[in-house]
Formats: sequence, structure tokens, C-alpha cells
Amino acid sequence: MTPLSIEKRNAVLRSMAKLVEQERNEIILTNQEDLADYDGSDLAMEERLKVDDKKVDEMILSLNQLASQEDPVGVERFHFTHDNGIKVINKTAAFGTILIIYESRPDVTIEAGGIAFKSGNKILLKGGKESLKSNLKIVSLWHKALEENGVSKDWVEYLNYNRTETQAFLEKPTQKVDLIVPRGGEKLIEFVKAHATCPVIVSGRGNNFVYVHEKADTDLALKVILNAKTAKISACNSLDKVLIDSKLPNFEGFTAMLIEALIEAKVEVIVDKSLENFENTKTIQNEDIWYEEFLDYKIVIGTIDSQENAIEMINKYCGGHSAAIITRDSEVAQQFMESIDAAAVYQNASTRFTDGGQFGLGGELAISTDKLHQRGPIGLQHLVTNKWYVYGEGQIR
Repeated sequence: MTPLSIEKRNAVLRSMAKLVEQERNEIILTNQEDLADYDGSDLAMEERLKVDDKKVDEMILSLNQLASQEDPVGVERFHFTHDNGIKVINKTAAFGTILIIYESRPDVTIEAGGIAFKSGNKILLKGGKESLKSNLKIVSLWHKALEENGVSKDWVEYLNYNRTETQAFLEKPTQKVDLIVPRGGEKLIEFVKAHATCPVIVSGRGNNFVYVHEKADTDLALKVILNAKTAKISACNSLDKVLIDSKLPNFEGFTAMLIEALIEAKVEVIVDKSLENFENTKTIQNEDIWYEEFLDYKIVIGTIDSQENAIEMINKYCGGHSAAIITRDSEVAQQFMESIDAAAVYQNASTRFTDGGQFGLGGELAISTDKLHQRGPIGLQHLVTNKWYVYGEGQIR
């Protein structure tokens, strides 16, 4: 397909923002049909599925922010003039066609799709069956926005495939696909990785940790942990594990207060054997639970005896997403942050900030837990590859 100018891409995004506002009520009503059909078996899935006025506002904001951002394509990264006069320039370039496979979240149809479109890519969208009506409604608005600006509807295509058809497409695509981004739980990611025949950006697995260091401000620790666990349990940046240093002053009192606050917030508290005497908790039955991402009102709390052991344990079990240390000692915090193998590391703040919008990117396609080609939130400026332009006057080697 012939590349679209930045003016055309921005015009489509602005048209889309207007259409989403105009069709706000229809989007919400259509989403209510999906919600009514959903069996409610997965609390996180249901929370991600729901579209309300706040979600629509976020969709519109995302589209308008994208339309106002600089073009990520064609940005010069490197310039070199050879001794023989050849000029070598490296510039950012679009991938070509990006397939986004996702569960439950209709807002991905706009936010992730919008980032990929602004980056000069053709978009293939494959949402889950639980959000089909919502997704098809939003894709119809994409097509209207494209048509309003004289752009082919082929730039945004929805793949209404079942699991078998999706697997077949991943293994033998019927059209060119340059990059796949799965957005969802571990089962979806593993399914895509197992069958895809082109590069995949692994996105979304959390299992995030907070380490309460012996020099922690315990009031701050309590506030951060409660926010990270309960603010949005369906988010991949939510908290699942807490390690409390046994040398923390008033260790018993703080731990009791934390457990009480979590239970009050309707969180199931699971503890290691060192904490099994605390009331209203369950004791770990299988150590594999340390690997689990919950996406639920559930948390595991354990005792640790040193920063070194906390780092070792987090690096063993976490999903490579986010980890935080609560401490007044900035030197200790820096050592922790440099040693933890995760996309985002924190001192004295909630892991809930691992998000493209919160990090100043204006939104995100995904949060990558891989180290290639971009780690953490993938914003507009990251969703590009590169290309070499070489200008000569008959030079030969």
C-alpha cells in the first residue's frame, strides 16, 4: 500500500475522535450487549470488557493526543559521510502491517490501533469473542473516518476468526504481516508465540513485587501497597507480591496493619510460613504461587531477611514487568533498581504508574516484557523500525 502522508493520518485520527464522541451512546449500548452475554467467570476480563463514559473520554483523548504528536516515521537517527563521498542516513520507518490480538478490551481497538496507524502501519485487529459487538461497532467508525478522508478502508481490518481460524492465520498468513502484538493473559501470549511465523512483541504479564526495606516509611508503604493492589486489579501493572524485611522496626505491628487493611479492601491474603500466625490469612500450599499473576483480589506476603535475597527472589519469580522498593535510603534504592531485571523499577511509588500515558508517551500500544526491540510501555515513537538511505554518485567498492 502507498504510504499515507502525516496530514492524512492525522486527519483520520481527528475524524475518528469526532465520530467516537458522536456515537458515544451507541458504543456504550453495544458494549452493554457484550456485557450481558458474558458469563462473569473472570473478574479481570469483565472489568476490561466494560466501556463507560470514562472509557469513551479516554478513547477520544488518546485519538486527539495522537493527532497532535510528531510523525514518528522518517526521523533521522544517524548521518555519516564516507571518505569516498557516499552519504549514509538512517531513518525511522513503518513496519508495514501490524496484527494486534487482544482479549476483552474494546478500548484497544482505538488506542493501540490508533498508535499503530499513526506510525504508518496497516492494522489487523483480532479481538476476543466476548467483545465482538463492541469491536465491530468501533471498527465501523474507523472505516467511516477513513472514507471521510479519501483513504481505503483496508488500512484497518477486523479479523472475525475463531481460535482454529486464528491459529491457521498465524501459521500461514493469507496476507503479509510484519509484527504481531498480543494483548492479554499468559495463555493468549503463549498461543501466539507457539504459532506465529513473524516477530511477536510479548506484552502484559505482570506478577509485580514490592519490597518493604528495613528503612521504609511504613505509612508510605501501606499507601503504596494498597493502591498497587486494589486500584485496578485487571491491570498488568497491579501488585501481586509483597516482601517485608524482617529487620523492619515494628515488623509485627506493620504486618498486622497491612493484612488488616488488605482484608478490609476484600483482598484474599496468602502468607508464607513465617507469617502463618496472623489471623484471617491462608498459608502458601505450593511455592509455584510465587510465579502467578493473579489479576484478582489476591496477594501473597512473605518475609525476607536482606536486600540481596529480595533481589534474588524478585528476579526469580517476577514477570519482568514492574518492581518497587519502599525505603528512605536512596543509595539502597539505587542498588535495588539497578539489580532488578524488570521493565520498570520504582522507589517509594506504586507500580500502577507503568503505563504509556503516565510515563509521558501519550498512550501505549503495549507494555513489553521482552528486551527487544523496546522494553516497557511502547509508545508512538517506539513503534517503528529503521531503514538506511545511501546517496552516491557512481561510487563502487
